[in-house]
Amino acid sequence: MIRDALLLQLGYNATLVAIGATLLGVAAGVTGTFLFLRKRALVSDAISHATLPGVCLAFIVMVALGGDGRNLVGLLLGSALSAWVGLLCLTWIVRNTRLAEDAAIGAVLSVFFGLGIVLLTVIQTMSSGRQAGLESFLLGATAGMLWADAMVIATGGALTLLLILLLRRPMTMVAFDPEYAAARGLPVTWIDLAMMGLVMAVTVVGLKIVGLILIVALLIIPAVTARFWTERSDRVVLLSGLLGGLSCYVGAALSASAPNLPTGPIIVLVSFGFFAVSLFLAPSRGVLAAVLRHFRFQRRVHLRQGLLALAQGQPIYERLTNRLLRRAGLVRPDGVATDKGRARAAKALRDERRWQVIRADQAYEAAAALYDGLRDIETVLTSDQIAEVDRTIGGPRGVPA
Repeated sequence: MIRDALLLQLGYNATLVAIGATLLGVAAGVTGTFLFLRKRALVSDAISHATLPGVCLAFIVMVALGGDGRNLVGLLLGSALSAWVGLLCLTWIVRNTRLAEDAAIGAVLSVFFGLGIVLLTVIQTMSSGRQAGLESFLLGATAGMLWADAMVIATGGALTLLLILLLRRPMTMVAFDPEYAAARGLPVTWIDLAMMGLVMAVTVVGLKIVGLILIVALLIIPAVTARFWTERSDRVVLLSGLLGGLSCYVGAALSASAPNLPTGPIIVLVSFGFFAVSLFLAPSRGVLAAVLRHFRFQRRVHLRQGLLALAQGQPIYERLTNRLLRRAGLVRPDGVATDKGRARAAKALRDERRWQVIRADQAYEAAAALYDGLRDIETVLTSDQIAEVDRTIGGPRGVPA
C-alpha cells in the first residue's frame, strides 16, 4: 500500500494531494530558509495564526453575498488579507513601541487567533453556507481536494518560488547583515516586508494541506535540517526546498496509504524525522560528528601529555594514555619508550618551551593567541621564526618532527 502511494497509484485524489503537497513543501522550505537565516522564525507563527480571522470573515462575507462560503479562492484571499494586517500590526508595534519582537509576536498571535476562534463559534450558529468542516483550516484536511484546489496550491507555490528567485540576492544579504545591506543602498525595510509577504503567501497556500497551526513547522524544520549539512547559504536554500518537498510527498503518501491518518500532522512528523537523522548523522554539525571530534581531541590530549611525561622521565599512570602510546608505537609493552617515542617526546618538550617563549614575547602576540596546547608550532611560525625562538631558548636546534 505504501509503495503504491509513493508511486502515485492510489487514485486521482491521492495523486492530487501528493503533487500539491510537494509543491507546497518546496516553496515552504525555500521561503523558510530566509526567515531562519534572518533569525525571525517566530514571525511565521504570528502570520499563520493571523490568517484565521480572515478565513472566517471571508466565509461570512461570501455567505452574505449569496455565494458558496467554502470557496477556496475566497477563503485564501480572506486569510491573506488578515495575515497582511497581522504582519503590519506586528511591524508597527516593533517599530513604534518599546516592546521586543517576541512580545509583539505573542500579542498579535493571541489576539488574532482569539478573534478567529470567536468568529468560528459565530459561524457554527449560522444556518447557511456549508460551515461544517471549516475548522479543518486549523490542522489541514486534504480529503475531497478538487482539481481546482490543487491548481490554486500549485500556482501559489510556483509564483512564490519565482518571486524568491528574483529576490534571492537582496534577501540573502539582508538576512546575514542588514547593516551592510543598508550601507549598500538596499531598502532593508521593504526587503523585510517582501520576505514576510512570501512567508504569508506560503502560509495561506498551505492552509488547505497542513493548516495554520502546523505550517510553521513546514517553514522552519526543512531550513534547520538543511543547515546541518552545509555552510553555504545557496546550498541551504536548495536542500531546504528539497527536504520540504520530500517531506510533503512522503507524508502525503503515508496519509493516503492509511486514510485515517491526517495528512498535515504526518507531513510534519516526516519532516521531523529528516531533522532527527540530520541532527545525529550530519557529517560536520551532527551529534555523532561532535562526539567523534571530542574523542579525537581527547586522544590528542592524552598523547601530548604522555609524550611530555616521557620527555621528563615521569611515570604514566593513565591507562588510556599508555594504550594510545603503545598503539602508536611510541612505547613498548613494558612502558619503555621506543626510538620513535623518544624523538617524539623530545620534539613535544621542545615545542612546549618554544610556546612559552612565544607567549611571553609581545612580538608573537598573534601567534600566541593560537596556542591550545596541541597545535603544531610549524603551522603557526615560519622556519626562520622557529630558529629565532630556538636561539632565545638555547640548547640543541633542529629537533626532528
